Amino acid sequence: MTFEKIKFAVVGCGKIGKRHIQVIENEPEAELTAICDIQPTNYKTIPFFSSLEELLTSLVPFDVVCICTPNGLHTQQALQVLQHQKHVVIEKPMGLTKASCEAVIHQALNSGKQVFCVMQNRYSPPIQLLKKLVEEQKLGEIFLVQINCFWNRDERYYTGDWHGTKDLDGGILYTQFAHFIDIMYWLFGDIKKVKTQFQNFTHQTSTEFADTGVASFQFEQGGIGNISFTTTVQNQNFESSITIISSKGTVKIGGQYMNEITHFEVENYTMPQLEPTNAPNQYGNYQGSAANHHHMIKNVIDVLKGRNPITTNALEGMKVVEIIQKIYNG
Repeated sequence: MTFEKIKFAVVGCGKIGKRHIQVIENEPEAELTAICDIQPTNYKTIPFFSSLEELLTSLVPFDVVCICTPNGLHTQQALQVLQHQKHVVIEKPMGLTKASCEAVIHQALNSGKQVFCVMQNRYSPPIQLLKKLVEEQKLGEIFLVQINCFWNRDERYYTGDWHGTKDLDGGILYTQFAHFIDIMYWLFGDIKKVKTQFQNFTHQTSTEFADTGVASFQFEQGGIGNISFTTTVQNQNFESSITIISSKGTVKIGGQYMNEITHFEVENYTMPQLEPTNAPNQYGNYQGSAANHHHMIKNVIDVLKGRNPITTNALEGMKVVEIIQKIYNG
């Protein structure tokens, strides 16, 4: 059987970029045709470029560019890719401001190209089940949503890197916890009336922003919510969880990466057997098939071949950034 492959270029060859490269190389309908990084890489058989401009003006064929660079570069580089009439995959976050994300959306509309935002945690079996419960109104009225994000990021993480800076990192809600903000938005929509508290307890010399925060808010669609987040946990990640209290039940999805159902009680509903999840270890390295990124790359291919709708579109990516801004500005 023969079929035309979607050609990918990957910009940024750090941990996330390597994950994209691995998934693309393992996908039968994808082909990795170029890589780009400011540092030399070990990928000797793939055309290498030391700048995005060099890549975009080369004669190497590619359909999609995966942007896996520091957060503060995402929107600027996405604009460059779209201006060269290529589709773009943007790792989280889509940007550091709503305005910069809007500029990307505007350019995508003018270019007629797709913007894919990487929110692969939506593919987690427990989150997929929770989405089904919400869409089918099995939970009834939503009363309270509690999100806990308790992770470790110490000097091992912040040594000699872009992490910890306001202009390239942005803050722990962007770099560590954007996926969980996305899950909250995907399930329950936008928020309003945000009240927040922040503190920098253990990262005064390593970050330019708070390492701990608490935010309370109301959902536009009804119910109230709260998120507590920190990177001060000693030694290793502790928990990322979402708890829903509703008129027809109580559900908690926990574990280190919001990937385990730890409580399930829903009126007249029996929890189905779920596929096992594939979670990263404490330093963010994924085992097996690179967690759920393979679903994301497969969705890019399916969309470009006209088989399926996009999983996380640019508007949703922008909304996550807008919610993070609301929390930080609360």
